[in-house]
Amino acid sequence: METSFITTGDGVRIAYRFDGPSELPVLLLSNSIGTDLHMWDAEVPALSEHFRVLRYDGRGHGDSGVPTGAYSVDRLGRDVLELLDALGLRRVHLLGLSLGGFVGQWLGIHAPERVDRLVLANTAAHVGPPEYFDGAIAELLAAPDMDATAETFLRNWFPAQMLETDNPAVEAFRRTLRATKREGVAGSWAAVRDADLRRTISLIGSPTLVIAGEHDTVTSAEHGKEIAAGIPGARLRVLPAVHLSNVEQHEAFLDAVVTFLKEPA
Repeated sequence: METSFITTGDGVRIAYRFDGPSELPVLLLSNSIGTDLHMWDAEVPALSEHFRVLRYDGRGHGDSGVPTGAYSVDRLGRDVLELLDALGLRRVHLLGLSLGGFVGQWLGIHAPERVDRLVLANTAAHVGPPEYFDGAIAELLAAPDMDATAETFLRNWFPAQMLETDNPAVEAFRRTLRATKREGVAGSWAAVRDADLRRTISLIGSPTLVIAGEHDTVTSAEHGKEIAAGIPGARLRVLPAVHLSNVEQHEAFLDAVVTFLKEPA
């Protein structure tokens, strides 16, 4: 299916696409900062055997609109609710990685009736300090382009051995990062800076799997353990990965996600 669009209540165009048979349960995928819906390209063939996969470009990324200024996790979550409403989807499974995991937590807290099973990968309930994000945002907006920021992202996402070779997966993410509008990254960093879900995640009632990266320096395994401890009944799976565990540990990631989502209720 080709990319389609909705327009949110505040006038931002959100791009989305479906993959997989229409009669299957819907699995919504939510992305990290600096990526678009293609970050899941390698996973979609396997996932779409079991689910109708719904991907979207978060505001500020890909083919979606790029408003200037700070975003919030609340607004990013409401983008998803408006997308589901527009598509007539009452309830979905949700898999969010990094920023997408913040969005997944927000939805589990504020719209529990819309979330069936929840997978939170390489994410946190809170990342600080705010001064770090303020400095990064100022530096990015003053930079001539996205090149330096792209290389920083890649070092935070992948192990050194993947960066030292001409890895086609890494090159695809590098191209996406360089094409991403800096206002989208800056706005999304502000959303993470201002988010603190550590107390409210206890309200999440959806069956939840937390996937963490053993070597993740962005959202550490400790962040994952904190989420799993805070959500009643949540399970934790730690993979030997850095930040984009879906890429680095492709098969193990897919196995964990599909096994959890397909479990009998």
